[in-house]
Amino acid sequence: MKAVLKSRIRRLAMINATLLCLLCVSVAQAQSQYADRIFTGEHIITMDDSPVTAVAIGGDRIIAVGDELEVMQLQGENTQLVALGEQALLPGFIDAHGHFAGVSRYLDLMDLSSPPIGTVSNVEDIVLKIRLRIEEMQIPEGQLIYGFGYDDSLLAEQRHPNREDLDRASTDHPIVIRHVSGHLLAANSLALEQAGITSITEDPPGGLIRRRAGSQVPDGVLEETAMGFFPGTGELLSADRQIGLRREAVDIYASYGITTIQDSNVSMDYVEMLKAEGRQKTFAADIVAIVMANPLTDQELATVTHDSEYEGGVRIGGVKFTLDGSPQGRTAWLSQPYTAGPRGAAANYVAYPSYDPQAWLDRIKPLIARGMPVLAHANGDAAIELMIDGVESAVDDGELPDHRSVIIHAQLIRNDQLDRVAALGIIPSYFSAHPFFWGDWHRLSFGDERASFISPIRATIDRGIPWTIHNDAPIVPPDMMRLVAITVNRETRSGYVLGPEQRATVEEVLQAITLRAAYQYFEEDEKGSITPGKRADLVILEQNPLLVDPSQLASIQVVETIARGRTIFSRR
Repeated sequence: MKAVLKSRIRRLAMINATLLCLLCVSVAQAQSQYADRIFTGEHIITMDDSPVTAVAIGGDRIIAVGDELEVMQLQGENTQLVALGEQALLPGFIDAHGHFAGVSRYLDLMDLSSPPIGTVSNVEDIVLKIRLRIEEMQIPEGQLIYGFGYDDSLLAEQRHPNREDLDRASTDHPIVIRHVSGHLLAANSLALEQAGITSITEDPPGGLIRRRAGSQVPDGVLEETAMGFFPGTGELLSADRQIGLRREAVDIYASYGITTIQDSNVSMDYVEMLKAEGRQKTFAADIVAIVMANPLTDQELATVTHDSEYEGGVRIGGVKFTLDGSPQGRTAWLSQPYTAGPRGAAANYVAYPSYDPQAWLDRIKPLIARGMPVLAHANGDAAIELMIDGVESAVDDGELPDHRSVIIHAQLIRNDQLDRVAALGIIPSYFSAHPFFWGDWHRLSFGDERASFISPIRATIDRGIPWTIHNDAPIVPPDMMRLVAITVNRETRSGYVLGPEQRATVEEVLQAITLRAAYQYFEEDEKGSITPGKRADLVILEQNPLLVDPSQLASIQVVETIARGRTIFSRR
């Protein structure tokens, strides 16, 4: 392992050198063509430390960067000149983890989110919103009512809605509402009956059917794999409507400056459908599909390949395993008990794995051996330990391969685990919106010491570990500037600063959503910085985020988003 560690340190040194010293070619070396557009201004943030005042793009490429007088030599009679003024030009933002399919589906479904996303503040609000939806849409009896986004941590009752609550909304419609984390749901009595869930129904492996106190009667709340008893939302949306929603979802991502989108936890059938849609009409932004590995047999998993090129704006970027649950849902798998677990939980409650640990250990090695990028959802430190153990067993045979395996979320990672992550070449992708959205809840769930180390960005930087951040949309909207603001400030809803020593600078966070995210995707040669020869994926912000007060970062608006040289969103 010492040899591996030395190799890893050398690799990290090379990576950091590359990030800071990417080549900035002169106009003389640019392609022999006039530019389609030239951007000029004092607020061009290249992410490769190049001090420039002008950028030229031609087709889908950046063709020159540098001094304005030099770059203007590429001006032709059809070149569009864009004077940025006080606006800032950056590389297009890259979604390091999220669920594009979920964002698209949820556009037509009932939103039960609490502020600042929605308006729900108590269980009665949920009941009334369901009743109102049934009345306004005149939904016939027997048709499924589906909602998403409720958050027990923000409800006045500090609990999940149960079957009795949802029965008050309707006993003539099956009702299923999904928790904000995506790891739990609540159902009414008719939905439970139709799913065949009774007092004698056993909990599935990796999941839990919650019961009424002192009995085996299901209370309507289901965790993790137990959600599989219920159908998805496909029956509520026609195929044509789903196609339209996917195009609308791309527009939403573009409005936040995102030019590369992740679509995680999807099936191969879905990916083929998405590629077929892309062949009909190329998606405006790139979509990286990550195939869900948990339900696949070994034979099925062996047939999954990843793509080096996009087809219609879509490529397979790897596979993902889900090893545990959610910290905000209190199903993240820990090594030490929760300070406050779910209602009725024992004092030694640590939650549980949502996937067979031995299956993970058995399957990771052949995947890394054949060069398959692997992501693993792991929130609790016990799940993170399992993830790291699997990678270590897969790469500990000699020279460390460039595998770039990713811990998705990594919320409760420990210091000693970060040391192993650095040695093994693992990338943590932090759900760093947590301090604001659930920081106060985490202080109750884990105590101040563990909660303050949620998304430990500074400890990660100090070890030279490549890292990224994400919104995990649709868990929270894919608002990149709000994500930047939370990662920089770490302020909770109550105004408490959660782990101030783990804050990052604005520049460090911008790198995490551009160049380092491109590195996570093995696309650092194509994306992530404003460098000649790279893709013309750009975003224009109304202000330079490096110069504003950190408290104002979230309010910076995206003015324009450019993907492959074309404007895909504009407020102009």
